[in-house]
Amino acid sequence: MQGIMVSSGLAAVIAQGFISLSTAKSLPVWTFLAGGLINLFVPSGGGQWIVQGPINIPAAIEIGADPARVAMGVAFGDAWTNMIQPFWALPLLAIARLDIRDIMGYCTMTLLYTGIVIALGLYFL
Repeated sequence: MQGIMVSSGLAAVIAQGFISLSTAKSLPVWTFLAGGLINLFVPSGGGQWIVQGPINIPAAIEIGADPARVAMGVAFGDAWTNMIQPFWALPLLAIARLDIRDIMGYCTMTLLYTGIVIALGLYFL
């Protein structure tokens, strides 16, 4: 999937769309949101960096944003949407004899709450 995202240019289109909305202060937040979206298709942190890093870091330098905060936006976006792709929970669900439907409501609420907190943190801190 990562190869398709990179070679087709879809990841670049997604990232460039968010970059076009950005200012130096808001780029880390938009990168976070783009990272969350791209993570749905490239569920690997390293793979996501290969997709987003070469696009977002030069953009950060060009518009005067902090490249470290933009890099953290990519990492936070990757981790953020793992809440609705809870592969990390599969062994626990098997042990507890639960189904994915039993935890998805909690995962979705966690996704929404942490998304707000992380976005505010990237913008104001």
